Amino acid sequence: MMRVNLRYKLLAFVVFFAIVVNAQKKDLTWDEIVKEYECPEWFRDAKFGIWFHWGPQAAPEQGGGWYARHMYMEDVGRQKFGKMARAYHEMTYGHPSEFGFKDVINSWKAENFDAEYLVNFSKENGAKYIVALANHHDHFDLWNSTYHDWNSVNVGPKKDIIGEFKAATQKADLKFGVTSHDDRFLNWWKPAFGADKTGDKAGVPYDGRLTKEDGKGLWWEGLDPKDLYGPAPEDRTPEMIDSIKENWERRHLELVDKYEPDLLYNDGLKFTYGDHGKEVCRRMYNNSLNKTGQIDAVMLLKRKEKGTVEEVESGGSNTLREYPWQSEITFTDWFYKKDRHLTHDATTILEMLVDAVSKNGNLLLSMELNPDGTIPHEIKKTVKTVGDWLKVNGEAIYGTRPWKVYGDGKSVRGEQVETVDAELRNAVAAQKKGEHFNQRTTATPAFAHDEVRYTTQGDDFYIVVMNPAKGEILIPSLGVSSEVNPGKLKSLAQLYDGRSIRFKQSKEKLTIKIPAVNGKSFPLVLKANFVK
Repeated sequence: MMRVNLRYKLLAFVVFFAIVVNAQKKDLTWDEIVKEYECPEWFRDAKFGIWFHWGPQAAPEQGGGWYARHMYMEDVGRQKFGKMARAYHEMTYGHPSEFGFKDVINSWKAENFDAEYLVNFSKENGAKYIVALANHHDHFDLWNSTYHDWNSVNVGPKKDIIGEFKAATQKADLKFGVTSHDDRFLNWWKPAFGADKTGDKAGVPYDGRLTKEDGKGLWWEGLDPKDLYGPAPEDRTPEMIDSIKENWERRHLELVDKYEPDLLYNDGLKFTYGDHGKEVCRRMYNNSLNKTGQIDAVMLLKRKEKGTVEEVESGGSNTLREYPWQSEITFTDWFYKKDRHLTHDATTILEMLVDAVSKNGNLLLSMELNPDGTIPHEIKKTVKTVGDWLKVNGEAIYGTRPWKVYGDGKSVRGEQVETVDAELRNAVAAQKKGEHFNQRTTATPAFAHDEVRYTTQGDDFYIVVMNPAKGEILIPSLGVSSEVNPGKLKSLAQLYDGRSIRFKQSKEKLTIKIPAVNGKSFPLVLKANFVK
């Protein structure tokens, strides 16, 4: 009898505890979230993250970052980065009526993928947060997706890519993010339903037209191509489109529930599929609130919206922003391709990082991977160089905040600077245009030697000389009588060795004498001490 009573008491306690826990669990509405949301301090302090924008489109060695779409197009028009896709595909795999992108996915095995190594390499070289591609425009999920059969556990690598990245990032004590680019797949995949207009295969439908029944006896038996490519354009009813949007929501609610990301980026100007995307963000924020006691997560969109942080693709801000933001850049075409030169080297990455931080932003660097999951040699070497610079100069980056103005120099003051055709990256004219795709690249003319950026941390003030060369540089914004009122400069030294730098401060300007620089130099950080 006592044993029965004890059992009932224990059961009652469990029920009571569950009720208490459930009552304490918060579930804020979106309007409630917007009222209290502030960008988390961890994101503001981190400054530099590495993104593994990697998936089955890495399998082909040529053809650009939109390979899956371009392989079905005989003419890619103005999208020059995809010109090689169709020719490469036919030469390597065959005609897209016989070997489509679904088969490219199956050929991608990621046989040397080691998430722990990739995360530790990133951490060693300065990354404070790790981001992984959850799906691209190809509509293929890189996690163990309950609501979408075309995923990396069922097809291709047979691995939970996101799960492995999450575990490795958590082990390394870094923040973890995921990105979703899936909102445009219906339009993006339309070429997969076409056919050649001329030649031996004229009129033969590409594999987007295949049905589930066509897979009997083949490797993809049981899978429906329609679930990957979407329904044929002529079959897309409003009800079918609504069901696709609802499926997207279910998949991404599972993504944020199962993998608990600290950051989510939707590759679009607004929330993916409107309220569907907003609901996923709301869930991620409430998960964070209930886990940490505060909303400690970040939602990134390409257009500023309350409750989110703005993302700038392949570019940077033209101004010092009041609110935190993020710049994203990559080495080639987002998926590593051997027919493309590297857009960035260590110099341009550091320039983009310093410039972003001086303007209240972060930099997310896409470190493209080989199909097997290893890092291409030239990318690995470049990231190591960036890491070496950060080991010495990280004090001027991590945990800093912007000053009253972001910097000084010819481009800041609006003076004429050198430009080249189609690369108006640091030109005044370009700064009047949009900020997406205005990045500095290896083709960009060098900064003038007087170009500087500022960061602060407490009472410490950092002057970063972007393109140092021996001789004097003049900085009007740091003159004693400057309208931004820097105060009187008491000391100035190189951060990396503490060596004092000669200077003269007048009412109109600060004159700094830069010591000898051996050849082309990376940004030089000077630590200053001002007093009012």
